This record gives sequence, C-alpha cells and structure tokens, in this order.
Amino acid sequence: MRIYLNGKLVDKDKAVISVFDHGLLYGDGVFEGIRSYDSLIFKLEEHIDRLYRSAEAIELNIPMTKADMTKAVIETLKSNGLKDAYIRLVVTRGVGDLGLDPRKCKVPTVFIITDKISLYPKEFYRDGLAIITAKTKRNLTAALNPKIKSLNYLNNILAKIDAIKAGTEEAIMLTYDDYVAECTGDNIFMIFAGTLITPPTDVGALEGITRDAVIGLAKDAGISFEEKMIKIEDLYNADEVFLTGTAAEIIPVTMIDKRRISGGRPGEITRRLMEEFKSITKTSGVKYEL
Repeated sequence: MRIYLNGKLVDKDKAVISVFDHGLLYGDGVFEGIRSYDSLIFKLEEHIDRLYRSAEAIELNIPMTKADMTKAVIETLKSNGLKDAYIRLVVTRGVGDLGLDPRKCKVPTVFIITDKISLYPKEFYRDGLAIITAKTKRNLTAALNPKIKSLNYLNNILAKIDAIKAGTEEAIMLTYDDYVAECTGDNIFMIFAGTLITPPTDVGALEGITRDAVIGLAKDAGISFEEKMIKIEDLYNADEVFLTGTAAEIIPVTMIDKRRISGGRPGEITRRLMEEFKSITKTSGVKYEL
C-alpha cells in the first residue's frame, strides 16, 4: 500500500509522522472520508469543499490548493490500483511542542490513505440494523461546532463504546436536552406518514455529504421532506428509520432500544432510496483511469 504524505507517495511502513504532531497530541486537525465506485470518486468536490471549510473554521491553512488536493487523491488511488475504495484525507496542525499553542506548528501535515472498507455486514442492509440510545450525550454545539469534521472524535468514540457494551453496532446520540442529534458515525432519518424527517444540523449533527444526497433523492422522487427536532420517542413510533454516511451509505434500522421499527423489516421508502443511491454513485463525482 502507498500513502500520500506531505507531497510524496510512500510505502505504508514508511508513512510516519512525529509524536509532536498536534493531530496526535490534541486531535488538532480535520479529515474527510470519501468513497470511489468503479473509478468514480463520489462527490469529491463536495468533500474537498467541506474539508477546507472545516480547516477554515479552526484557522488551519491547508498548504495546497483544492485542485492539487484533488490530484493527490487521484494519484493515491492510482498508485494502489484501486477502482473501489475508501479514501481517508487528513490535515493536521503539524509538528509543534507539548503546549497547545497552534502558532508553534509551522507546517501542517497532509496525508491520504486509500483502502477497502466494509462498515457493516451485507445481511444488515438486507434485514436491518439494531441500534441503541447512547448514554453519552452529544457535545454542546456552542462548545464544538458540528460543522467541523475534526480529528477529535472522543465524544463519538465514547458513544460507540456504549453501543459495543449493548451488543450493537451503532448508537443514537442525544443532545443535553434529549433531542436526537445523530449516531456515532452516521446521520439519522425517519419516515412518518410518508414524510422524510431528519434533525437540523445545528442541533449537533454533521452536514453529511450522503445526508445531502439522500435529501436530494427524496425531493426528486416527490417525497416530502422536513428538518425538525426529533425525540427518541418519535423514532420508536416512526414508520421507517435509516442511517446515512460515506462508509455506511444507506442502512435500514429495524430495532431501537429493543423496540421493533417498521415491523422489524426495512421499509419501502428506505429500500427505494437505497436503490436510487446506488444509481448516483455511478454518475456523481470525479472519474479517473487506472
């Protein structure tokens, strides 16, 4: 495997960064997870735009243009001979000292990993996923803006541990006042009375690229859509529930906190959106040739 690291493609075992890098010491940095399907990088422009917005929000100057970043992603995929891949694009504050001061970090670190990923087993897409409500609450949005896709994922990791202890793969994160925000690595949607509903991003949810794509698909299909505050009880009573994310794509939820959703089987609208999503992964993005 070849890794892009600060302008060079290096072998996996030589892709190393300093222990004084503030991305490692403090989670000071930003990242994107991206997918390629049959040599088409899905929504690459949108992902790179979000990366740069996240970096700007933490006053991190990425030392390359968006065009150069795009070329670097393509070069890394080509060097590994990958047509279908998961792409992890990371920018850290760079090497500094043991203090917090970002001014001590003179040059940001940029690296790109391209590899295979399968987040959930195939049967979960067919039969649906069982999830729980995490005990861990979502960070206050006033303390950490959910629009920033930062390297500091401890809040999500603690909620993931809640899921693991409960014997499930995912967990719903609630706000301090018990509204649904998102899951540990995915956005969440519900269908009620034919309307697609998801929490607004300012409640503590990431502005997901797949989230936006699904909203667009629903609107194109004539499915009514709302962003509104959701309580966990609303999900219990929903006709359908599903999660979205770059790695997960669209995955149905058929049980929450041991309560059956949609009769314990993926719902009709969810299945329809799953099929529509597959179609746009063949057309929406940047094409490259191996």
